[in-house]
Amino acid sequence: MPMGVPMQLPPGLLSGVVRALPRTPSLPCTCISHTVVRSSLGFSEAKAPSQGSADVEFEALFARRSYDLFSTGKRTRGSRKNIGFVVRAEDGIERGGGRRGEPLKRFDSKGGLRRGLENHQLCECCQVGWSRINSDREISTSSTGVSAATSNTLFPTAENVAEKGTTVSIVGDMINYLNASWTPFHATAEAKRILLEAGFQQIREEDEWNVQPGGRYFFTRNMSSIFAFAVGKRYEDGKGFNVVAAHTDSPCPKLKPVSANTKAGFLSVGVQTYGGGLWHTWFDRDLSVAGRVLVNRKGRGVLHELVKIDRPIMRIPTLAIHLDRTVNTDGFKPNLESHLAPVLATQIKAELAHEGSNGAIYSLNKSHHPLLLQILSEELECKPGDIADFELNVCDVQPSCIGGARNEFIFSGRLDNLASSYCALRGLVDSCKDPGALTDETSIRVVALFDNEEVGSDSAQGAGSPTMFHAMKRIILCLNRGASSEGVVERTLRRSFLVSADMAHAVHPNYAERHEEHHQPKLHEGLVLKHNANQRYATTSITAFLFKEVARLAGVPTQEFVVRNDMGCGSTIGPILASGVGIRTVDCGMPQLSMHSVREMCGTKDVDLAYRHFMAFYQLFTSVDEKLQIDS
Repeated sequence: MPMGVPMQLPPGLLSGVVRALPRTPSLPCTCISHTVVRSSLGFSEAKAPSQGSADVEFEALFARRSYDLFSTGKRTRGSRKNIGFVVRAEDGIERGGGRRGEPLKRFDSKGGLRRGLENHQLCECCQVGWSRINSDREISTSSTGVSAATSNTLFPTAENVAEKGTTVSIVGDMINYLNASWTPFHATAEAKRILLEAGFQQIREEDEWNVQPGGRYFFTRNMSSIFAFAVGKRYEDGKGFNVVAAHTDSPCPKLKPVSANTKAGFLSVGVQTYGGGLWHTWFDRDLSVAGRVLVNRKGRGVLHELVKIDRPIMRIPTLAIHLDRTVNTDGFKPNLESHLAPVLATQIKAELAHEGSNGAIYSLNKSHHPLLLQILSEELECKPGDIADFELNVCDVQPSCIGGARNEFIFSGRLDNLASSYCALRGLVDSCKDPGALTDETSIRVVALFDNEEVGSDSAQGAGSPTMFHAMKRIILCLNRGASSEGVVERTLRRSFLVSADMAHAVHPNYAERHEEHHQPKLHEGLVLKHNANQRYATTSITAFLFKEVARLAGVPTQEFVVRNDMGCGSTIGPILASGVGIRTVDCGMPQLSMHSVREMCGTKDVDLAYRHFMAFYQLFTSVDEKLQIDS
């Protein structure tokens, strides 16, 4: 093949082609459809060594826009047998492993294959917007994950910053985080994985703590919120907490406790709306479900397990314009009770599936469609009757990706507020990953990711609970154990500072009049400081000054936002925590468009600016705060 000429798979060719070939040079194009993945897998086929022989190197050519199980020379869907590995086009390599006759080995929070695609670029020869594995990058897959040597990246990672002299970008990593975090449970599990890999120690609220200076710890609550902290080695009595707080939840439809509906020959799923979503954007999208399931495992009890059906199984179809002639003049006004139910299957197909299984898929639980329970049980590798209960969100299956003519945008669901959550988490982790990072620190660095912000935060795992105050108090008492110090908790809280990080409204090019004339945040220009005289945001002149001073020292820009007087103003967890804990607070967020849509949009540059700002906050705030005296 001549250099520079892209390989094109014939339209009729099965996209899953597995064959034993010697190692070849890198292809001129390394987009998803043209990338060669070299995998050490064993198969029993005429073209491959017999089962049990030494591993052989395989090359698998795979096409974009496909989600395929690669098996012994044929394409299968949904099977767990004879699987080599699984590919998802926009996501890169998601799962892999397995020999002939063995079940697929999953690589989720503890695996590595999902993280193989660390950077995203456009492919010069393929459709604009599809993620690609960077040029000169060799992916080596195995049962333990992916290792990659990266160069010429659009979004440089820590491994090649020294060589290139560029600034670290977390955009590619955040894309992976977004794609893995369909629900607050998955977002928390991903955060937990990141913290464990960074050397943080997991503790439990139910246990006695032994917090030490220089230590790094975290705990989860309800597996949908997480609180992580790093104690300075030179911690001093009464020094404060430097906190960045965000939330893990996003508006979405959630399955009702009794979700089974049948109407007009269709099986549909009953849902209730969570938060203030732009519900019309959920129509005509490829949908699935994800969340947590309580599974009865024999000999182990009832276990909390995460599930994510990574293929479209549902859809909310709109009514054809021929049957709704005034929709474009009167507006699309769906009834959220009767029109928002996703279609799962036709009734006759579901009945045929039941007959083919001899009734095995049916559970005693009649609250949900047996077909849905079957799909869940196959994913969890259990029997439908083993499922005790679940909490499931309806999710859009389209992966997050880099877009725009100049690769400057991120198109994704759940940017509000997983983008803030990830930047805060990485800011904490990277601010203390070096051996001496906490040596001179006298304060405590914290990231707190709460659930249920979109519905008011009034829950045990929300910011309205005393979770953060209780954690702070316990940490203070641990560090001052055996010493009598008057008012140590109160003094520490007064010297603490909270950054409430929640996405902000960028000025919309088609609706610029909806923004106040002099407060129109733009993409690529840094975090937006939010102000409201009626305390819908907790920012004050003091907290704004301190946070902007950190930005000045770090060399990152900031912006300002106030809502128009003739429009209502949203709110965040900032005022809730400021009033509940008594902590100084600034409200800020990355600018974005399409907030609360099923598919949102933000700038790639703002992700890295937020990351740099948060990391600088952890590293610099203690010294900056000492220069300002208010109540003296």
